[in-house]
Amino acid sequence: MSVKERFLRYVQVETTSCEDSETCPSTPGQWTLARMLVEELKAMGVRDARVDENGYVYGTIPAKGDHPARVGLIAHMDTSDGVKGPTHPQVIPCYDGGPIRLQNGVVIDGFDFLPSLKGRELIVTDGTSVLGADDKAGVAEIMELAALLTAPDAPEHCTVCIGFTPDEEIGRGADRFDVPGFCADYAYTVDGGPLGEMEYENFNAASCRVTVRGVNIHPGEAKNQMKNAALIAMEWNSLLPPAEIPAHTEGYEGFYHLCQMSGDEEQAELVYIIRDHSAEKFAERIATAERITAFLNARYGEGTVACVIRESYRNMRELIETRMDIVDKACAAFRSCGVEPVISPIRGGTDGARLSYMGLLCPNLSTGGYNFHGRKELIPVSSMEKMVEVLKALVTGA
Repeated sequence: MSVKERFLRYVQVETTSCEDSETCPSTPGQWTLARMLVEELKAMGVRDARVDENGYVYGTIPAKGDHPARVGLIAHMDTSDGVKGPTHPQVIPCYDGGPIRLQNGVVIDGFDFLPSLKGRELIVTDGTSVLGADDKAGVAEIMELAALLTAPDAPEHCTVCIGFTPDEEIGRGADRFDVPGFCADYAYTVDGGPLGEMEYENFNAASCRVTVRGVNIHPGEAKNQMKNAALIAMEWNSLLPPAEIPAHTEGYEGFYHLCQMSGDEEQAELVYIIRDHSAEKFAERIATAERITAFLNARYGEGTVACVIRESYRNMRELIETRMDIVDKACAAFRSCGVEPVISPIRGGTDGARLSYMGLLCPNLSTGGYNFHGRKELIPVSSMEKMVEVLKALVTGA
């Protein structure tokens, strides 16, 4: 089975995670994929391959030759709910460089990277869902590496610790990860974007849920009595800095992102994510949300607005900088495969950010994909194949 075949197999398992679920994994499809991966690992000869009671998949490939390091490779099994529905992958054998026309009037065009993909084999969606390269490309690449390292003609390599996590997309991927049992010296998440990307710094992140309780009454008798929860929710949002949203920010600039809104006169709800690379600015953003809430409660009455903020993950840079040799090894692996690494901050987060704070230093490596979380997601087959080479170079050189 090739990395392309593995990827096409995995993306057809519905594994969208669900923030409203209290189970782990949050959706049953993740169990399906987890068991599939364990069966494949066992068929390769990975004897300790297993899925635990929380849906985390683990396995170890012992070292071959004199390689004392124990290197972890981690990817997540769930996919974003950015566009809900099952995935129907489409293969473009040789991209002609022009617009890619999908169903529902969706057209992939106008992206700066597209000219560089001309002539390459691409995997795209049919226009009705996300593709799921985030992060089933990472899963497929690690699994293909596992097949190479367990083959009779496998090269010498270090011990490779494999981990596949559930629910990364809803911020829970590292919650129940067994760091001591994983037994790696350090690790890499394979969860990045275009080929060559490498990250060891990310946003500080929190979720923010604003609930407004109003008072409804017939509009004809509403004067001085009605408190319209939907309007108060709109007012809460209007008090945020208008330019500090994802559409107007880049690089190290943080933001407030409204993900969901619902409500009526009686009750309304706004759901945000809050992000910033700077710990100080991140704290200021949280303080801003709290000040807005206090201001509106003073205006409309205590208890009208509630704001619940939960920290998701922190910037791993301050920890990774204590072991830059881990970054250097990854850069060397990329270069040995003819890929110049591009180190940049993640405008998001990975399981590795939280795992780094749990004692397992864990930079992030590319998968080769583009346009994650949307209908225009795509990945070149050659990028996945190259990433398998990079991972192989990483564990044979450790």
